[in-house]
Amino acid sequence: MVRPTPRLGLAEVLRRHGPAYLAAHPLSLAKAKVWRAILACRTAALGGHVDVCDTCGTTRRVYFSCRNRHCPQCQTRAKEAWLAARRREVLPVPYFHLVFTLPHDLNGLIGQYPRVLYEMLFGAVSATLTEFAANPRWLGGTSSFTLVLHTWKQDLERHVHVHVLMAGGALKADGDWVAAKRGFLFPDKALSKVYRGKFLAALKLARQSGKLRAEAQLTGAPWSNLLARLYRHDWVLYAKEPLGGPAQVLDYLGRYTHRVAISNERILGITADAVSVRVRDSAHGNRRRTLKLPAQTFIERFLLHVLPKGFKRIRHYGLIGPAHKAARLASARAALDAPAPDPALVESVEAFMRRIDQQQRMCCPHCGKGQFVTTATIAAVPLPLLPLRGPP
Repeated sequence: MVRPTPRLGLAEVLRRHGPAYLAAHPLSLAKAKVWRAILACRTAALGGHVDVCDTCGTTRRVYFSCRNRHCPQCQTRAKEAWLAARRREVLPVPYFHLVFTLPHDLNGLIGQYPRVLYEMLFGAVSATLTEFAANPRWLGGTSSFTLVLHTWKQDLERHVHVHVLMAGGALKADGDWVAAKRGFLFPDKALSKVYRGKFLAALKLARQSGKLRAEAQLTGAPWSNLLARLYRHDWVLYAKEPLGGPAQVLDYLGRYTHRVAISNERILGITADAVSVRVRDSAHGNRRRTLKLPAQTFIERFLLHVLPKGFKRIRHYGLIGPAHKAARLASARAALDAPAPDPALVESVEAFMRRIDQQQRMCCPHCGKGQFVTTATIAAVPLPLLPLRGPP
């Protein structure tokens, strides 16, 4: 329930060019759900209410948000609520940002079996980091890290990778905390080799067990050639310098957790047959430039990044894993001689943000003095059904 839908944005692309796309491309159930949510977001399709200023009488219609995780209009509040919860879990140590990438040779399989391949990716990355943290040569204990899945490049092509935010240290079995060497967590080349080995072992097992059905590329020479290509190259692994204190860590993490494939701010123009988007050109120092894509190509690429139903793209491991999180974090804070976060303070920050947001939304911009008062509800007007194909 916030500002009206912007004139340019993802929803407007779907409104203008969606009918032509749907005429040739029926959607899966998961993609249809995302499509309908984005079109309905902050429109009469979801209903809303009528507000009237108690001073000047200005009237406005406020429509509800879809809250779909793929919608570029609905991520800010979700991100702030998520970060408020994370304030209870950040430790007073340096944190490291790492990125694990899947080779583009796997893009075909990812398109056919996204859930299976994404699960393999999470499994290989988490197992690799857990193994290195437990190794006495590096840390010798249990660390704390969060994985966030991204599947896109700036031009919306498929580029599957996981962002990692990992504490620079680990809790040992005897209750002591061991800190990572300054500016160093684990050796990149060793991490890359172990990560590649774990992923490819999982890929072979999935093929043997039938999770990946006998596609042409999974038999005979195509399968052998795929494995050869995957083994031939080092898998890309990126590591940044350690981050500062908890506030900086949370700010940094917030840039990645609730990002969607394309934000409305990056859509610069919509014509009769094309969509112009702003991209960063990594080949030229990340300079910004405008990329013009055929409208049908833009939609097709956006849909590449719709996640399987119920798939969790943000996961926590080690000390902040679901099992025994409170006890493990308490032990880590005791080892670091750090006080537990004040629950009242965390809640007050969250409540303060809600109150300020409410005040801003309810203040009348016309007269600057009055407050909006809800006087009526707006009934929802459901959107028509979309053409579907196959299972979700």
